[in-house]
Order: sequence, then C-alpha cells, then structure tokens
Amino acid sequence: MALGAVAEPPVRRRGSDYAQLSRRITQAGLLERRPGWYVTRITLTLGAFVAGWIAVFLLGDSWWQLPLAALLAVATTQVAFLGHDAGHRQMFRRRGPSELIGLLAGNLAVGLSYGWWVDKHNRHHANPNHEDEDPDVGAGALVWTHEQALETRGFGRWLAQRQAYFFFPMLLLEGLSLHVASIRAIVGREDGRYTVPMRHRAVEAALLVAHTVGYVALLLAVMSPVKALLFAVVHQALWGLYMGCAFAPNHKGMPMPTAEDDLDFLRKQVLTSRNVRGSRLVDTTLGGLNYQIEHHLFPNMPRANLRRAQPIVRAYCVEQGIPYAETGLIESYRQALGHLHEVGQPLRG
Repeated sequence: MALGAVAEPPVRRRGSDYAQLSRRITQAGLLERRPGWYVTRITLTLGAFVAGWIAVFLLGDSWWQLPLAALLAVATTQVAFLGHDAGHRQMFRRRGPSELIGLLAGNLAVGLSYGWWVDKHNRHHANPNHEDEDPDVGAGALVWTHEQALETRGFGRWLAQRQAYFFFPMLLLEGLSLHVASIRAIVGREDGRYTVPMRHRAVEAALLVAHTVGYVALLLAVMSPVKALLFAVVHQALWGLYMGCAFAPNHKGMPMPTAEDDLDFLRKQVLTSRNVRGSRLVDTTLGGLNYQIEHHLFPNMPRANLRRAQPIVRAYCVEQGIPYAETGLIESYRQALGHLHEVGQPLRG
C-alpha cells in the first residue's frame, strides 16, 4: 500500500508534534508504572499456566488431554504477552528485573528466546512496516509488496498467488517457526561471530534446554507416545495461531514507508499502525496490542494505561490532521487478508 495515498500534508512545527503529545501523556500520569496491576496480572496468568500443567499431570493418559492442550495454548500466549511487556520495560524501569521476567516467561515457560525477540522487535518498532528495515515484513513464506512477490520462484510463487487463503492455516506452524528461530539465534554464527546480539546467551540456552526437556518428559511421563505427540501438535499449533491472530491486525495492510518518505517519529508510528476496537475482554485477549498506535508511540507505557491514553492520542491526531486507523477485529483481519491478496495480483495477472 502506498504511503502517499493516506498521508496528509505536513503541518507547521512538525518536529515538536511528538513532544507536545508526550507532555500531555506525561501530565496525565500514563507513563507511571503500575506495580499493583502487574502483580495481579502475573499472579493470575502464571497461576492459570501452572494450573494447566498440573491438570495435565493429574489427568494422565486420557484423550481429554487434547482439549486441555487447547486451553494451555491460550495460557501460553498470555505468558508470552508478559514477556512482551517485560521486553518494553512496562513493568520495571530497571533492566535487571525486566530481563529476569522476560527470560523466565520467554525461554523457560514458552520456549522462545527473549534476547532474539527483543532484538527483532526493537528493529520493528524503530521502522514499522519498512520493507528494508522491519524484519516483520521481510520476504519469507509470505510476501508483503509487489516487488517481493515478483521475486518469488517455484512453490514460493504459487503460494504468493494464494497467500491470503493460506494465511490462517500457515499460522498453525508459527509456534514451530518461533522455536526454530530461537535456537538458530542462540547458536547461529557467521564469520566467527554470533548473528544475533544477546546479553545472556548461556542462560538463554540453558533455559531453552530446560523448557524442552521438561516439556517432553512431562508429556511422556503421563500419557502414551501417540497422545503426547498429538498433545504437542495441538498445543503448539494453537499457540502459533493465537500469537499470529494477536499480531496480524496491528500493521498488515497499513502503509509501508520507503527510504523516500520523510516522516517524523509521530507520523511514522501512527500511519503504519492500526487499532482494534473492543471491550476490556478484547484488551485481555490481545494482550493490549489492540492499542497498537499508543503502544508504538509509547512502548514503555504499562499495558493497563493504554486504554486511557487512546482518547488523548486520537484527539491529538485529529488536531494534527493525521489519519488514525481504528477498526473492529474482524474488519482488521479482512483488511490484512485483502492486502495479502492484492500483493499477489501481479502474479495472478
């Protein structure tokens, strides 16, 4: 999608626009930490996660383990959301406690490298939806621009023509992809150097091993190999689907700036992001990522404050003449799928 199709002409005092908004947010107290809220959230989330695994142990060799695997996929995603918040230092200002929560939630509980994710996610935040700078829109199994589509060959080209139809089924493999990427990030080297910078590589490796060994050992200890395999397939597939469904509405189908676009920080973040309307249930289900515009403008804002920040940010964007994208959840998926389908159009033609 071309950026020029939606961007308004720049207003005066452009460089100060974000500073003015930041002052309003700060004066409203929305950057203050919410320790009580996070203590409650962590207790409830980890409580549900641990209770789920205790239920797996107590249930034993039963086919009822498969519905339980689906419930645990939800709990696992909620734990991953805690790792996301820790990575942005929404819980604590200091790096140490944030990294501790991130490592425990990511590497040990979920099996996802915290250091790899922070590196990748920070690059996304710095240049969202930028084809050359944002790793989330680089060419891969899916393509996000006409140029990427035209560069595909063989099966990749066949898939690019139909990628909108395969998007949700492909998310069932996202969990496996995240695990593989985490391992590659820890051990991958090029020209004698690790390819991904990581502060606690040995600790991350040990926690990932502990996660994998514990996961496999528990399943095989309480159920037959066939049931254990099916449990893992259901759990990992639905976890990947949930994660993908939580992140897909945020930027897919929004403008993709290029090196020629001269955007300040405020416009770069707002124009490339999409909010999802909904109740507090939607807030919980999507881990606060439904306030994607506010989150990108203030990444370290505690999740619980995003709902209160939204009307301030939306009103300010109206003042500045900046388009503010907000839609329902189903419509957000329709727009994302529509973009994927449109990208493949040159190949179908």
